[in-house]
Amino acid sequence: MLEDYDGATRAPAPGAGGTGVELPQGHGLRWQWLTVESNAALVELLARIEEHDDPPYRTTLEESAETFVAVGADAGNAKVIGIDADGVPRAYAIVRVRPTAGTYRALCDGGVDPAWRSHGIGATLLGWQLRAARTILDAAGQDNALAVVHVEDNMTHAQTMLRLAGFVPTRWYTEMRRDLALPLPEVQPKGKVTIEPWDPALDDAVRRAHNDAFKDQWGGEQHTAETWLQGRTYFAPQWSFIALDRTSDRARVAGYLMSGRYEGDWEAQGWTEGYTEILGVREEWRGMRVATALLVTAMRAYAADGMEYAGLGVDSPAPDGDFGLFGQLGYEPTRHSLMFTRAV
Repeated sequence: MLEDYDGATRAPAPGAGGTGVELPQGHGLRWQWLTVESNAALVELLARIEEHDDPPYRTTLEESAETFVAVGADAGNAKVIGIDADGVPRAYAIVRVRPTAGTYRALCDGGVDPAWRSHGIGATLLGWQLRAARTILDAAGQDNALAVVHVEDNMTHAQTMLRLAGFVPTRWYTEMRRDLALPLPEVQPKGKVTIEPWDPALDDAVRRAHNDAFKDQWGGEQHTAETWLQGRTYFAPQWSFIALDRTSDRARVAGYLMSGRYEGDWEAQGWTEGYTEILGVREEWRGMRVATALLVTAMRAYAADGMEYAGLGVDSPAPDGDFGLFGQLGYEPTRHSLMFTRAV
């Protein structure tokens, strides 16, 4: 229940919206800026949405606070929630504008209570997100950007809405899992590279290695020391590893693997897993079995803690993307999603 709506339509609360962004209107809802104080109401709404749509995950209060409130990498952002006459949250929308390799992206997220669907609220919020993104981009002096929306492949109604708004599918995502009951290969990286446990003292060195490894990747972000530490509510250091090249007296980070432990998702997806969040190898060490060794080491750690599967996600510019190394290691697809984009 939200009781702090004050009727304002401009000047959002700190961290809620960009300067000049206006609240959406209509549909019998009171629209207000979404802030950390209303995060519990957002999770209440997400629970109803996820119960109905049944994705293989469930958003926790802590996860939502990280995902929807942390703004360190954003050039600007706007976040709103719609409340009915009884104080129940019924819809939300978020847009974040951030620089990535090659362009700015306006990352759009939103949802409508299943009981309030088929009344045009989703289309209204999508239009609001595009206008808000343009306002934020203008304030940042950016002419060109891409609006980005992720949808599950079975959400055909949402995909139709996006196509009608001028969006086209541009990336295809596949979640994969690997049965840890199956044998794992013995793999060692070439040269004087060793796979070592996660070391907090090397965290910033891993950040710099990540920025180097992903500097030319589609949508790659250059992390600051602040943004690198965001989104770690479920980071599992005991399942994370660093590949160090000890050719010289001063070890260099050749690659890294960071894992997450999402216990709240296990019941919904139907199995336990260690999830590989980020895997990166710097160009100088590619082709030296570093990625393979990191993956196998992580899988052994997952298995040692009783996990049934290893999980990860891959993306491709085509729907029939090649799974390459992951397929060779025994990973199999479990679900698919799409990224839709359009100029904004």
